[in-house]
Amino acid sequence: MHKILMLLVAGVLCSSLGLLRADDGGKTITIKGDGLCAKCGLKDKDAKKCQNAVVVTKDGKKTTYYLAGKLSNDAHKSLGFCNASKDEPVKVEVTGTCEKKGDKLVLTPTEKIKKIE
Repeated sequence: MHKILMLLVAGVLCSSLGLLRADDGGKTITIKGDGLCAKCGLKDKDAKKCQNAVVVTKDGKKTTYYLAGKLSNDAHKSLGFCNASKDEPVKVEVTGTCEKKGDKLVLTPTEKIKKIE
């Protein structure tokens, strides 16, 4: 009986830690990087339609943020994401809430996406 109770307590504790970790997502961050279309520029095999992505390079490591939401859709053609390539990306700054969905980082802009030089 004691062992079952300990397993139950351990299960509840692990579940609670999982919920705390889930709340950790949705933080507001600002990133600067290379803006590209995930489908056209990055040739992402999972991208079934055009989607903005920003590749941030820090300490030699590249991290790709996939953008979502209305502000991202509005910026797709107006800032040239779809016409950008890995050799000639659009330099952008994006502020928004970031969360991990599956194995991807998804950033939902909360401010207008800015083109930087």
